[in-house]
Amino acid sequence: MTNSGSPRVGMVSLGCPKATVDTERILTRLAAEGYEIVPEYGEADLVIVNTCGFIEEAVAESLEAIGEALAENGRVIVTGCLGARREVILEAHPKVLAVTGPHATDEVMAQVHQFLPKPHDPFIDLVPPQGLRVTPAHYAYLKISEGCNHRCTFCIIPQLRGDLVSRPIHEIMDEAEQLVASGVKELLVVSQDTSAYGVDLGYRTGFWQGRPIKQRLTELAKALGELGVWVRLHYVYPYPSVDELIPLMAEGKIVPYLDIPFQHASPKILKAMQRPAATEKVLERIRKWRAICPDLTIRSTFITGFPGETEADFAELLAFLEEAQLDRVGVFPYSPVAGAAANALPDPVPEALREERRLRLLEFQEDISTQRLERWIGREIDVLVEAIDEEGAVARSWADAPEIDGVVYVASGQQLTPGEFARVRVVDCDVHDLYAELV
Repeated sequence: MTNSGSPRVGMVSLGCPKATVDTERILTRLAAEGYEIVPEYGEADLVIVNTCGFIEEAVAESLEAIGEALAENGRVIVTGCLGARREVILEAHPKVLAVTGPHATDEVMAQVHQFLPKPHDPFIDLVPPQGLRVTPAHYAYLKISEGCNHRCTFCIIPQLRGDLVSRPIHEIMDEAEQLVASGVKELLVVSQDTSAYGVDLGYRTGFWQGRPIKQRLTELAKALGELGVWVRLHYVYPYPSVDELIPLMAEGKIVPYLDIPFQHASPKILKAMQRPAATEKVLERIRKWRAICPDLTIRSTFITGFPGETEADFAELLAFLEEAQLDRVGVFPYSPVAGAAANALPDPVPEALREERRLRLLEFQEDISTQRLERWIGREIDVLVEAIDEEGAVARSWADAPEIDGVVYVASGQQLTPGEFARVRVVDCDVHDLYAELV
């Protein structure tokens, strides 16, 4: 993309992997129409900022990014989740050219056409079939749906992105096949609620390459598992149907990894969050999952200091962690989000106490995470190489999602190639990472 006569667009991408996919779709359309994508504000004729608006820290970061783009370039189109709160953006930055909401590729392109007309006679064949991506070449996010049917009181995603809309299975499989053909070694399946895939379609049968496939997560996972790459499931809501995925993991069809945001363990707090509150059933299911697939890695996220959370509620959460023995845990102090129902709940927890409980939880979880990693010491595993440095290679096992989990440091692995698999033996660990040597 170096046509000096082409109109030039810069892109700033913030937020979650779902937003990353939206960015990639916009970049693909821009390139297909002949626009040149440039990395510096000063090189661009126009800048698009894809924002996040989930929590107030993300809103602040997005507004700061918009301000920086305006200061450095001056011609800015805003899209993404914060775009659903148009008045917030325009109050802070009235000089932006246009504002659109999330997953609004067509609207973004219409605004680009208005303020930076597309080149005449674009060369569509210059864009690869898998489109343009901002992730490394060896892994890609695969978004299977938009929106969410849940109404968790701390969340405004349904207000920003609407109710669940599942993609037809043939679209997902076509995209996945193109990504694998381009060299992708790992597909990270994302959505707001991955387990709900197909609910809005009535789970009716779809067709891919003439083959009938039920439009449901289990059947989708089976089909993706046939492509010969790592398939990792994120944002899995703990429906009963998740039990069907564990045998696929045990059989090596998809990686034995579940990203399930439990959020809390106190029945009282879960009820206030409008989340499932059967903690004992969750623990029993985790035990059954690990009996079927002992190598299963479970990642989860939790919120501390939710309105009404007492010290007893927090103690219940710590007791759950002790019993569940989760591998990876992320923790966020409760953050009031404009428009969220939780803002009206009684007994708010002071901000300092929210943060203090977050730190206590992380410290409590450290020993659990370390013990879970220690079970790998002495074992041989496959890793996907991420980078090479002076000390060796930095890689990931199938227990490590990119950017949010740990890594595997491979001593004397300079001869390895980023984006390729390698066989290693684990020799040590710390709280987050493994240390290995080549086999």
